[in-house]
Amino acid sequence: MNSTIFVGLDVHKATVSVGVAEGTRGGEVRSFGTVANRAEAIEKLVGRLARDGYCLSFCYEAGPCGYGLYRQLTALGHECVVVAPSLIPIRAGDRVKTDRRDAVMLAKLHRAGELTAVWVPDGAHEAMRDLIRGRATAVQVLGKARQHLQGFLLRHGRVYPGKRGWTQAYRRWLTTVRFDHPAQQAVLQDYIHAVTDAEARAARLTREIEGLVAEWSMAPVVAALQAMRGVAFLVAVTAVAEVGDFSRFATPRQLMAYLGLVPSEHSSGASVRRGGITKAGSGLARRILIEGAWSYRMPARVSRKLYDRLEALPQAVRDIAWKAQARLCTRYRRLTVAGKAKVVVTTAIAREMVGFLWAIAREIQPRLAS
Repeated sequence: MNSTIFVGLDVHKATVSVGVAEGTRGGEVRSFGTVANRAEAIEKLVGRLARDGYCLSFCYEAGPCGYGLYRQLTALGHECVVVAPSLIPIRAGDRVKTDRRDAVMLAKLHRAGELTAVWVPDGAHEAMRDLIRGRATAVQVLGKARQHLQGFLLRHGRVYPGKRGWTQAYRRWLTTVRFDHPAQQAVLQDYIHAVTDAEARAARLTREIEGLVAEWSMAPVVAALQAMRGVAFLVAVTAVAEVGDFSRFATPRQLMAYLGLVPSEHSSGASVRRGGITKAGSGLARRILIEGAWSYRMPARVSRKLYDRLEALPQAVRDIAWKAQARLCTRYRRLTVAGKAKVVVTTAIAREMVGFLWAIAREIQPRLAS
């Protein structure tokens, strides 16, 4: 027997609900029960489903349980896809949701080819992505710690007389702040220590990234993306870690949509309504690209730092980067003169940046394979 069984898995921390659909159109779709979310239980389930010679095709939603189940199932020699939860078709009139029904629905949709798979990184890429996201979390904690300290000072009328915060002068000023009550002085010192600890954590993770990128298979792509203005080391490594394999996108528009930088739309008949960007995909990648877009508000030029990054790169990459800079600086200026809001301008520039990043990555990635 060589028939295919489509298996939908609704995965949770402790359990996995299983639904199966026979491969033939109109074949039976049923619940297969619930098993423990442990490697030995999954292996036993696979053995039960495949004992009559069936080919198995698994699917489950991307979620907090990660890709371990995917790797186990593919290692056992079976097909498995990890599904984008936001793109699963949902019937508007369905008001009952249970793990059993979700598993059966996944199996049925998988058989019909209605599910959208996400890209699954290998172990090394996932580890680097975890490190990048760990640093992003540390930077967010640092920002919160600074806000808490500044809010406390403002609430008690201690306002820094200088122009910029968190400079060396600002830190020296913090040492001169005094409160009459010991409790308030203790709170101030605790807030200062929280900021110092958060800064040390972010710096430590940054050093880890710098040390490990050289051993990463995607290091040449990281170096090449830094040819772009506004894309220094941390922006480049974050973009590569979040996007992964650039070659899986046939056009720049697909990558723009993946990063959620394209406008949303709700049109019908003669009515055309477009809204803000969709904000799909990685919020971290989208944020760092929009931050990088700010650099194009100045005229096109090659600074000393940018020149140092360009020296070791192929001429084709340099040409793409200069074309991007000349075009995006002009585009930024025209949108500003037209009276567009700053957030609209930077989002539009970030969207066009993605196209040039895609072109650079596609120039470099074939060389990695060879």
